[in-house]
Amino acid sequence: RCNSVKLDGTNKPSTDERGSYGHAQKMRAAMTYTFGCLQGLGNLPWHESELHSGQMLGNPLVSVEVSSYMCSLWRRKVQAGEVAISACAITSHILKRMYHFNHRPENWAILDYRPGGCGDGSSESSRWAGGRIRRCLHAAYAIAFLCMLHSDEVLKIQLHDLHFFSNGLILTLPFRKTHQNGDIKPFWLWIMPTEAHLCAIQAIAKWIAASKIMSGYLFQKFASGDRIAEANQPLTSERFLELFRNNLLDIGVDPSSYGTHSFRCGGCQYLHIERQWPLRRICEWGGWSLEFTNLTIVKYLISHNDDATEPREHFFNPDRSPSVKCPHCGRSCPCA
Repeated sequence: RCNSVKLDGTNKPSTDERGSYGHAQKMRAAMTYTFGCLQGLGNLPWHESELHSGQMLGNPLVSVEVSSYMCSLWRRKVQAGEVAISACAITSHILKRMYHFNHRPENWAILDYRPGGCGDGSSESSRWAGGRIRRCLHAAYAIAFLCMLHSDEVLKIQLHDLHFFSNGLILTLPFRKTHQNGDIKPFWLWIMPTEAHLCAIQAIAKWIAASKIMSGYLFQKFASGDRIAEANQPLTSERFLELFRNNLLDIGVDPSSYGTHSFRCGGCQYLHIERQWPLRRICEWGGWSLEFTNLTIVKYLISHNDDATEPREHFFNPDRSPSVKCPHCGRSCPCA
């Protein structure tokens, strides 16, 4: 169904509809579950019995043949240009640019409700959002970026999940995709005075003060005119993505390569590259497995779709500007 080659080795007509590589992965996962759980074969690799010649044991989907087929299918999909590009990681620099744009007086101001728009019309780029929406977005950006969360995890946060103390807050998520059986570790977030564009404490405080939300979901749906909807319903991931991409257009960044997963990838890269966190600490903070067998974290740290951290011509350039590492956070500045 997903292959461009028939079982007899001939090519399928170009008019035939074929599934994506992602669909093939889902089919493999479904059949692995069917043989492993429903048929009781487990996850033991498919192999011939040492005691009985010709008798096969294990899960047929956990085999070298199937793995080789999936690799070859991936190569054919790439050559045909059918493989979807992963979301580009958001950077702290882009978040800083959006932070300063959103804090412009004409964008940050909360205006009285007027039917037909949420901005004051002074700028074409500011008409899609008012001060409340921009405060909401920045708070969601900071949480998703620093805690490396999925968009639905961020948007399902409620007020009672936040516990403030003198210099920060404790965030306890009600659910996580990676912790469906519980044991969700809380996130301790502290004030970041030198990085206001990433400070979740200040962003959440500004959003709560502007929205006057006292209970229910932290990020609720919006009505027209930059107003919060009366029903206690969370902002949807689709709507959040639309607003996020509008915000990227504000600063002249092409939003086509960015998605809700960009914050999870970008936060991982920020902690490793800029904060100099080791992989173990990143996994512990994100609640990820410390078993580096599938190397999922590498997908977040290294992606062909991300911008280069340094021009290639400067890798061995002896005359490039020296890098100075900050003794506090461990970050380096090539332009120092």
